[in-house]
This record gives sequence, C-alpha cells and structure tokens, in this order.
Amino acid sequence: MIRRARIDDVKKIYAILQHFSAKELLLGRSLSSLYDQLRDFLVYEDPQQVEKRIIGVCALHVCWENLAEIRSLAVVEGEHGKGVGRELVRVCLEDMKELGLSKVFTLTYQPGFFEKLGFRKVDKSELPHKVWSDCIQCPKFPDCNEEAMVRDI
Repeated sequence: MIRRARIDDVKKIYAILQHFSAKELLLGRSLSSLYDQLRDFLVYEDPQQVEKRIIGVCALHVCWENLAEIRSLAVVEGEHGKGVGRELVRVCLEDMKELGLSKVFTLTYQPGFFEKLGFRKVDKSELPHKVWSDCIQCPKFPDCNEEAMVRDI
C-alpha cells in the first residue's frame, strides 16, 4: 500500500497538494520542486482499487546531519480517519532510523494528529534557520500560524 513515489506519480501528488494548498491547509509545491524532491516522497495506494489510486502522500526531507522534516502530508478527502496518514508517518520514521537521523520536525495546522504520534510542540525559534527556506515562499510568511512540532527518535 505504501511505496516510494515514481515519476508518473508527480502530477497526482501535485494535484493532491494543490487541493489542500488552495484550502490553506498546507504549503503548495511546484511541479519543479516535486520532480527535484521526488525521492523524498511516499505514496499510499488504495488497495481496494484495481487502478491503485493514490489516496495519501508524505515526504521525509533531510535538513541537517541529525534533523529531518515530515512535510506535504496529505490524505484525500473521504479517506481521513482510516490510518493512512499515520501509516505514512510511521514509514517516514522507519526511514529516519535507517538513515541514522535522530530528530524530526513538522510544521502543521493539525497538531493533535502529530501529538498522537509522539510529537511535541516547540517554539519555531528552536528550529535551525535552514528550515525556513520554504517558508519564505509562503504567502503567509512571516505571519504563519502553523505549529512547530518535534519528535526524537
């Protein structure tokens, strides 16, 4: 059900992320950035569908020697509450262990979801300045109300 994203998934990932970006629930990504960061992405395919429709996406982006970000987590509407997001995050955390990373963060409008997965809220100032490179491109910058959350592995 969960697999690494492939080149033919990029436009589907883009459509999912744009849907939630339009609702101001996450930061949109350009097609160019998705192609550049394709190896960061996982997709969750609906096992009930013959055509294996993508119903969830998530990326694990390495930021620093011991720090990664879980970003672009989105589950299509109608599939929420079924554990898709939780499973995508779980696989990202497994990948972190394999890579030897010890800390992960996320910037989210859904802190309750991440708290259930062992993340804790932190002040954004505790994160390295390097993580703000995407934020500068956001129309809400610098008045973003996303919560910064971290988890030690």
